[in-house]
Amino acid sequence: MFNQEELKEIENLKSRYETSQSALLPVLWMVQEKEGWISNDSIAKVAKVLDISYEHILGVVTFYTMFNKKKTGKIHLQICTNVSCTLRGGYELFKYISEKLGINNKETTEDGMFTIEEVECLGSCATAPMLQVNNKDYYENMSIEKADELIEHFKNHINEHLKQ
Repeated sequence: MFNQEELKEIENLKSRYETSQSALLPVLWMVQEKEGWISNDSIAKVAKVLDISYEHILGVVTFYTMFNKKKTGKIHLQICTNVSCTLRGGYELFKYISEKLGINNKETTEDGMFTIEEVECLGSCATAPMLQVNNKDYYENMSIEKADELIEHFKNHINEHLKQ
């Protein structure tokens, strides 16, 4: 699972802390960035490399909502429905995208392209409503029209990528 470069990064992370347990969150994040989710097999491998019990890591993974416990689509749409976003249309945006894609919260389209998830505050209250894609790209001041454009962009981008 871990290549030599990743093992070096894990050792670097471990060296920053008194115990390897303190490196758990960044190592799990590394796994999720690589795999897209945290599988039981991944948990076992992290347990071995950090010398932490499987049960402890499972507890951490199931506690934090930032970790995906099942595989997500290529495009993971996270829509904020916290107070500021709700007041500016976050729920309507979530409902619209959910209906457009034909999936509910934390579900993935049959083609494996999109997963939709309702999330708590993503820290963009002044530019609500907002949507985050694949845990890294923020789209602020979202509207139904912007959501349509974004979904079409991703569909076209994925289709172009698959043709190559």
